Amino acid sequence: MTTTDPAAPAESAQREDARRSLAAGAAPRRFGSWYIAEHRIRAMKGYAGDAIFQSFGNPLIYLFALGVGLASLVPQGVEGVSYLQFVAPALMAAAAMTVTANETSYPILLGFKWNPIFFGMNASPITGAQIVNGMFIHIALRTVVTVAIYCGIIALFGAITSPLGWLGIFVASMTGLAIGAAISSYTSTITEDRGQMAMLQRFGITPLFLFSGTFFPLEQLPVFLQPIGWISPLWHGTELGRVLTYGMAEPAWLTATHVGYLVTLFAVGLWATRRHFTRRLDK
Repeated sequence: MTTTDPAAPAESAQREDARRSLAAGAAPRRFGSWYIAEHRIRAMKGYAGDAIFQSFGNPLIYLFALGVGLASLVPQGVEGVSYLQFVAPALMAAAAMTVTANETSYPILLGFKWNPIFFGMNASPITGAQIVNGMFIHIALRTVVTVAIYCGIIALFGAITSPLGWLGIFVASMTGLAIGAAISSYTSTITEDRGQMAMLQRFGITPLFLFSGTFFPLEQLPVFLQPIGWISPLWHGTELGRVLTYGMAEPAWLTATHVGYLVTLFAVGLWATRRHFTRRLDK
């Protein structure tokens, strides 16, 4: 006569539940970054109209005000090209900076503090690093689309004369992502809102916009202000964009420096952001 262990069915059910849990978590562990990116894209429905309007409206306003209006005061052009050609690549890079700065400031603080959705995401098999990856996939897509629209409008204005001009889309996007990664590495450490975001805009983004050779060559600034441009990712992106859009002459080593600076800043900023997210979510 055989006896059946009464605990066996319960253990079997537990093993089955564990197997199903592991199977259910396999997809998030593998594709978690893309799940986060999809979530962020779907969340854009609430402000998609504003984003589209800004993508088309901002370049038209800036190009008419600066490239057409202000350009009439600079009929001789700048550095051998029209003022419109000179300023157009800078406006593309600045547009990318605006998008990434907006996406890596308050939205990160929101996800940790006011609507702590990051903790809910991390309660699943999705890691902090995957949350950051997904956010930057979404930011990269939005930035590329915005800059591509900008580039198309600039081309219609006749500001792109080089066959390599379309590569300015990726240069401007990389500029924005480098700045966004640097910002997120800071905002991901903020626990209390004491006006840091406003100060970041006033004392970070605005000076970059004004002192990065955006509207005039960096050499025209006083010597003591020029280092702001040298360390500014916007200056590096703008100069590289000018090389591509109208063939501005510069040494090969300087072009390589622009690329290396932007890639390094992005890589270090992304690494730091992942680290901060992981530490905060694992507490």
